[in-house]
Amino acid sequence: MFPQQSKVEAATTTPIPQRRDPYEVLNVAKDASEQEIKAAYKKLALKFHPDKNVDNPEAAEKFKEIAYSYGILSDAEKRRQYDLAGFQAVDMAGLDVELDLSNLGTVNTMFVALFSKLGVPIKTTVSPVVLQEAINGTVTVRPLPLGRPVNDRVERQVAHFYGVTISREQAMAGVVVRAISQAQSNFKLLYFEQEETGGLSLTLQEDSMKTGKVTSAGMYFLNFQVYRLDLRMNALAMAKDPEAAFFRKLDGLQPCEVSELKAGTHIFAVYGDNFFQNATYTIEAISTESFKDSAEQLRNIETQLLKKRSELRQFETEYKEVLARFAAVSNKFKEEKSTVDELLKSRDIIQASFSTIPNSNGLSTPVGEMNAGTSTDDSSLESRDKASKRKWFGMNFKVEKKFG
Repeated sequence: MFPQQSKVEAATTTPIPQRRDPYEVLNVAKDASEQEIKAAYKKLALKFHPDKNVDNPEAAEKFKEIAYSYGILSDAEKRRQYDLAGFQAVDMAGLDVELDLSNLGTVNTMFVALFSKLGVPIKTTVSPVVLQEAINGTVTVRPLPLGRPVNDRVERQVAHFYGVTISREQAMAGVVVRAISQAQSNFKLLYFEQEETGGLSLTLQEDSMKTGKVTSAGMYFLNFQVYRLDLRMNALAMAKDPEAAFFRKLDGLQPCEVSELKAGTHIFAVYGDNFFQNATYTIEAISTESFKDSAEQLRNIETQLLKKRSELRQFETEYKEVLARFAAVSNKFKEEKSTVDELLKSRDIIQASFSTIPNSNGLSTPVGEMNAGTSTDDSSLESRDKASKRKWFGMNFKVEKKFG
């Protein structure tokens, strides 16, 4: 068994004790403000603090429950996760598992691959063997000239290293290094800094993401801040509430640690991150001297995305308020419709009661009100009709012909 698996199993198989709704524990509404939550916590914490309830062990447990609930509701991200998917989302958000696939046996690798197929975000690390070889400076570095793509296949948990040499002018214009896989292989694009000892230390890492019919990863050194988008953030909460995916989509924007390169040779690597198969890829390094318009467009897009992320957070609050109002109005509409239908039904029954003819509800008025002293039940009417018919058919007609 691998070490991380015990952590995964603990989160998925260990029975979780029953926990009460944090809003219920703190006795606040679902839409309570931060100030209201803080005030409720302080009030309850003072009441059940162990120092004030030395002889009451139940108070100590109550205090723990209050502190745990406040820990969720006082953290905006945890509160949002709980609102979307309950305690499971909060628990999974704190489960930051990174697996070294190179140390897993076949069975464990299949176990992890299955979870990945089911949509559970699995983070993988670069093999320690690869990192140690880089630090020792014993890796083979192939040249990667600007503008000349290289196609190759890398074994799983193995890295191919490339050296990209740029001039001062090219560094000022900007450099982009991208790798794609037409076979949709999983891989990592790595950037290493050269140490004084001659070794290489891992500085940047980009996991390949599916874009259209390929997987790709890129690093953009354009002398302005570029952001990476981690779509795995809050994946569980998004799966349980598809609407949340829209509002949370830009939360994964994270600034890249390096935004510019200096003149000289820089080391990149493609690391095979497939579970079982080798990874096919094409890697390319280009100077953006001929892509100034694209670089400026990217700068504008990055600015707009950051602004939009802030706007979405505000709009989410407004949207939820309107949605809650819509739900309340919809329920009121159903209630009013039901009330009106019931009133009209009662009205019809009462109106139908003003009749001597029994209706489907069995209501009728006294017969005497219509024909006083006369029996008009169905049996007497039917007898009278039959007698009339017999008389009619038994008549003898005498025709007398008179002649003038």
